[in-house]
Amino acid sequence: SSRTARSEEDRDSLWDAWGSWSECSRTCGGGASYSLRRCLSSKTCEGRNIRYRTCSNVDCPPEAGDFRAQQCSAHNDVKYQGQFYEWLPVPNDPDNPCSLKCQARGTALIVELAPKVLDGTRCYTESLDMCISGLCQIVGCDRQLGSAVKEDNCGVCNGDGSTCRLVRGQYKSQLSANKLDDTVVAIPYGSRQVRLILKGPDHLYLETKTLQGVNSENSLSTTGSFLVENSSIDFQKFPDKEILRMSGPLTADFTIKIHYAGAADSSVQFIFYQPIIHRWRETDFFPCSASCGGGYQLTSAECFDLRSNRVVADQYCHYYPENIKPKPKLQECNLDPCPASDGYKQIMPYDLYHPLPRWESTPWTACSSSCGGGIQSRSISCVEEDIQGHISPVEEWKCMYTPKMPVVQPCNIFDCPKWLAQEWSPCTVTCGQGLRYRVVLCLDHRGMHTGGCSPKTKPHIKEECIVSTPCYKPKEKLPLEAKLPWYKQAQEMEEGTAVSEEPSFIPEAWSTCSVTCGVGSQVRLVKCQVLLSFSQSVADLPIDECEGPKPVSQRPCYSGPCSGEATEYTPEEPEFLYGSLQEFDELYDWEYEGFTECSESCGGGKCKMFLCCI
Repeated sequence: SSRTARSEEDRDSLWDAWGSWSECSRTCGGGASYSLRRCLSSKTCEGRNIRYRTCSNVDCPPEAGDFRAQQCSAHNDVKYQGQFYEWLPVPNDPDNPCSLKCQARGTALIVELAPKVLDGTRCYTESLDMCISGLCQIVGCDRQLGSAVKEDNCGVCNGDGSTCRLVRGQYKSQLSANKLDDTVVAIPYGSRQVRLILKGPDHLYLETKTLQGVNSENSLSTTGSFLVENSSIDFQKFPDKEILRMSGPLTADFTIKIHYAGAADSSVQFIFYQPIIHRWRETDFFPCSASCGGGYQLTSAECFDLRSNRVVADQYCHYYPENIKPKPKLQECNLDPCPASDGYKQIMPYDLYHPLPRWESTPWTACSSSCGGGIQSRSISCVEEDIQGHISPVEEWKCMYTPKMPVVQPCNIFDCPKWLAQEWSPCTVTCGQGLRYRVVLCLDHRGMHTGGCSPKTKPHIKEECIVSTPCYKPKEKLPLEAKLPWYKQAQEMEEGTAVSEEPSFIPEAWSTCSVTCGVGSQVRLVKCQVLLSFSQSVADLPIDECEGPKPVSQRPCYSGPCSGEATEYTPEEPEFLYGSLQEFDELYDWEYEGFTECSESCGGGKCKMFLCCI
């Protein structure tokens, strides 16, 4: 190894010192500069006599144009084969990317106008590699020659991809007579590597909005590459599909829309990297905990909006799982002894055994309202834990390295249960006086049948109706009101009481009829129950704890006539009898025949009821 070191020293000693760096080949966009050295030996020196470095690594203004295009246009004033042409660059030559090949506008003529492009010209349009002395040299994203460092998908040099997120999806068109276009996807400012593919007869178009609020639209009518709000767009239009690419970063908010152009459906697949625009930013140190004698001070983190350059609520940063809030830093401060003290105050550094001061909260109080919006509160205090684990309250400023937790919050913001009355049924008769029914439900904010509605505001489920056609009834017989399905449904809804926070009678379902034919009975269990709000469980109470009339636990039932019998069941239910009847000579009575099949299987339909007058 010592012999190798001496040989390298001998080799370098044959060279003169490196000269100063030359002027940069470009003023912006990345150029090249070189330095020379002279061989001092009469023999050949080992190594190179020239070295290069990058320079002017700042972006050029949009109006500066492409560097290769500038070199082509410099030949516009020079005749080629006796004729003037307007020359356009031919980039990305796979065989010789560092030669100046140009194409005459409006023709297929491509000519190599120079064997080498100027130093600093990009080898390829989508690469930082640059041509130096006619050779393509590798350039990393750190703008250093020979560097292999690359940008991540978020555009961060040597990054780990944590500053953006991949967005991938698919859109399918939904044709509508009243709809001419629709939004496919909104792509925010700063997004990269955007790619969309439309398959079908429809067409893509763009809407943009800059950070200054300027709106514009682009129809994407022809194939080509163009600029929209200084963002480069590559668009390809085929008979059966369209392809849109934007390398980014986008300089405005882009909304991709679809214009319906045919009867067939279209689909759009899209993928892009969306920047995380809300990032944690570490604050400066807070004031020292002591003015002398030794104290400590802490940092915090605040959520920062990269677009508006302002601090926003922490919830915006918590939205991104990739965002990890920095831990606070602690340092000692004001270590000089206090004037009244003749000793030095030792500072115990904070570590795992001596945690930082923190906010502590009491449990939330019960909500001030069970529905319709209320508030609940709690107490917040700053506490400190010593090495022995003892917790004691301290001044609030010691906890200000993290935001103070809210002391009040809304609760039970959902709407209170409300009565919902459905439509009235038709009158149960076609002549004289009858009844009509409706179902009245107590619905909560989710649309579920529940309890909790005020009985005082409940709409009635039954009312009288009069048909102008007179009916003739005998005096000695009182006709029963037809028990139609509307009343049965309303009665079942009435009985299906839900458990509430007030003690109430809760009947269970009726048992089956005690007989299979003729007159029998049904029974059910009626309990006194209450809903315990804190545990959301139901508790049984003694019967005398519930107020109001207890629902019946037994009722008669009729299972139809037994074989060989002609039994007629007429339950005695006074509430279904007419209060007064007039005397007539002839007897007419209604007989319920049933319903026709519903016109719809779901979503609401119609059916007819048949009543026979006998």
